[in-house]
Amino acid sequence: MSASAKMWASTHNDDLKGKMSSVVSILSDCQMKMGTGYLSAFPSEQFDRFESLQQVWAPYYTIHKILAGLLDQYMFADNVQALNMTTWMVNYFYNRVQNVILKYTIERHWLSLNEETGGMNDVLYRLHSITGDQKHLWLAHLFDKPCFLGLLALKADDISGFHSNTHIPIVIGSQLRYEITGDPLYKEIGTFFMDIVNSSHSYATGGTSVSEFWSDPKRLASTLETENEESCTTYNMLKVSRHLFRWTKEMAYADYYERALTNGVLGIQRGRDPGVMIYMLPLHPGGSKARSYHGWGTKFDSFWCCYGTGIESFSKLGDSIYFEEEGKDPGLYIIQYIPSSFDWKSGRVLLILSVEPVVSWDHRLKVTVTISPKKQEEGTSSTLNLRIPSWAYSTGVKAFLNDQYLSVPEPGNFLSVTKSWISEDKITLELPISLRTEAIKDDRPEYAFIQAFLYGPYLLAGLSTGDWAIKMESPTSLLDSISPVPADYNSHLITLAQESGKITFVLANADRLIKMEKFPESGTDSSIRATFRIILKDHVFENLSAAKDATGKLVMLEPFDFPGMLMLHHGDGEDLVVSDLSSYDGKQSYGFRMVAGLDGKYGTVSLQSEKQQGCYIYSGVDYGSGAGVKLNCSSGFWDAGFQQATSFMLKDGISKYHPISFVAKGAERNFLLAPLLSLRDESYTVYFNTLL
Repeated sequence: MSASAKMWASTHNDDLKGKMSSVVSILSDCQMKMGTGYLSAFPSEQFDRFESLQQVWAPYYTIHKILAGLLDQYMFADNVQALNMTTWMVNYFYNRVQNVILKYTIERHWLSLNEETGGMNDVLYRLHSITGDQKHLWLAHLFDKPCFLGLLALKADDISGFHSNTHIPIVIGSQLRYEITGDPLYKEIGTFFMDIVNSSHSYATGGTSVSEFWSDPKRLASTLETENEESCTTYNMLKVSRHLFRWTKEMAYADYYERALTNGVLGIQRGRDPGVMIYMLPLHPGGSKARSYHGWGTKFDSFWCCYGTGIESFSKLGDSIYFEEEGKDPGLYIIQYIPSSFDWKSGRVLLILSVEPVVSWDHRLKVTVTISPKKQEEGTSSTLNLRIPSWAYSTGVKAFLNDQYLSVPEPGNFLSVTKSWISEDKITLELPISLRTEAIKDDRPEYAFIQAFLYGPYLLAGLSTGDWAIKMESPTSLLDSISPVPADYNSHLITLAQESGKITFVLANADRLIKMEKFPESGTDSSIRATFRIILKDHVFENLSAAKDATGKLVMLEPFDFPGMLMLHHGDGEDLVVSDLSSYDGKQSYGFRMVAGLDGKYGTVSLQSEKQQGCYIYSGVDYGSGAGVKLNCSSGFWDAGFQQATSFMLKDGISKYHPISFVAKGAERNFLLAPLLSLRDESYTVYFNTLL
C-alpha cells in the first residue's frame, strides 16, 4: 500500500488509484467484520503469545507495515477511509499495551519488545503529527526501546550483536520524536547512530549488516560472505540519512544517500524483471546475487520483508532529489542528479533536471537544470542550491548560467544561484568523476590492502569467480592499473553458435579450456563465458563497425571476462585453451583467419589457424554440453561432418560492456570492472587484494 500510494503521488495514474482504493475498501470491510479495530491476516492470539513472552515471530512488524501503508494512502492519496482505519487499529493496540502495563509492569512491556517490531514508533509519531491525539504520542514513546536508544544516548558504539533491521527503524522513530517534541537528545541519537554505522559498520555499497546483525566495529574484513547487507537495512538507512540532511544540509548525508541508493537499491531487482528481488547482497570474492540463502525471489511465490521494502524503494526514487528550504525567501536544494521534473510552487517555477548518461571513457557527469517561471510569475527571485559531490575532482568542476561562467565552490559544498528567473534559463554543471579506491572498514593492519574501486558514486565489481588480486603499479595513481573500455568495443563482441541434435550450443571459455555449452540466458556466468571480443591481428588501427567486417582477416579472440588473454591452440588434435601471452613460446598460435563458413550457409564463419593452413577450430558432431573444442586439420577433403563441425553462426555477443566499464590489471589475470548495480546472476568480486 505504501508503494502504490507513493507511485500514484508521482504519476497520478487513474488505474493505480482505482486499484489501491479498492484494496483499502476491501480491507475496511474485513476490519468492520472483525469489529474490534484489529486488522491482519493472522489471528490476534499471536499478540497473546507476544505479551506472554512466548515464542512468536514478529507480529508487530506486520502490523507496522499495514499501518504505514494505510497512513501513506491517506498522506499521499488523500484517502480519508484509510486514516479512519489507521486510528481504529491504533486504538486497539493502545488498549492492548495499556492492559499489559496495568496487569504486569512497564518492564514486562519493554521485555516483549525484544522481538522485531518494525517502525511502530515511527508510524505512531507520524499519526500523532496528523491527529494531535496524545494517546498516539504516548504509544509511540512505548515503542522507543530504551535499552537500545539508551546506548546511543550515551554515545557508545556498542551495537555489535544487535539485529540491524529491528533497530534501524527504532532510530527512525526517534528522529520523528525529535521533530515532534523538539527534544535535542533524539537529534543527537540519530546523528551519533549515523556516524558510527557510516564509519565502522558499512560497506562500500553504503549497506550494513552480516546475516542480519551488526558485527564488531571496524572488523568488516572478516564478514564478507553471501549474507551481507540485508536490503531492508539499506532502505531504512536511507530514511535515517534523509532526516539528517533535512535538519543540517550537511553534504555527508547527501553523499551517503547517493551511494546507498546507487549501489544498495538500484541493483536489488534482477535487471528489468519486475518482482524479482534479492534479500541479501553477497560481498565475498566470487559472489553472485543469485547465490545466497534466498537468492533471487520469484514474481508470485516470494514475499520476504525485503520484497515489501524493495518494491517501495522503486516507487519513491524521486523522494530525495529536491529539498525545499523554509523561510522568507524561497530556496531549493538539488542533492541527487536523477532525470526528473519538479513543479516548485513556492519558488513559482517549473524545473526540468536532465542528466547525460555516465560513461567510463568521458570522466564527466553533465547536468542541466532548465528553469521556467509560470508566465504570470516572471520576475520572482529564488535560490537554487546544486550539490557539488565530494567524489568530484577538486579541480575541473564547471558551471554555467546560460552562457555565463559561474564561480564554483570546492567539492563537498553547494553551488548557490539566486535569480529572478526568466523562461528557459539554464544552469549547466560538468562534474569531473574521480576513479578511486576505498579501504574496507577494518582497522587491523593486516587488512589494510583490501580495497574497493569506485567511479564517482558507482561501486565497481570485477567479473570473477573468486580471484581478487589486483596489481597496483602505483599506490597513488589508479591510471597506471585501470583503463576504460572504449565506446566502440561492444561492436567487437561475438558469440559463436552451432546446432547439434536440435540444440543450440555456443563456444565457451570453461576454466580456460574452450568447450561447447548450451546457449545461455543473458546476465549469467554462462553468457559471459560464451562472449568473445574480436581483435584484428594485422590491422590494429582499423575500426570494426561490426564483427562481420572481420571476415577474411586475421583475428584474435579475447574472452569477455579475461581481458588481455587470448584463445590459443597447440596444433592438430590439441584442445583450445585460454592463456596470456606471457606464456607464449612460439609453438602455440593465437591468430585465426575468419572465413565464410565451410558449410556454405548464410551467416556462418569458420576460423582457420594462421600457422597451419587447412586446420580449423572444430567442435565435433552430435556432441553434448561440455564437449571439448580442438584444432582439426583436414586432409584436403571436407566431408559434411567436417564442414558442420567447423562452421559457426556468427552472433552478436550475448554479454555486453556496460557504458561504465574498466579493465584492471591483476596479479595473475586482468579483471573487467562494471557497476555492481548492473549485474544479475554473474559472479563478481567487490573487494580486492591490492597488496603491491
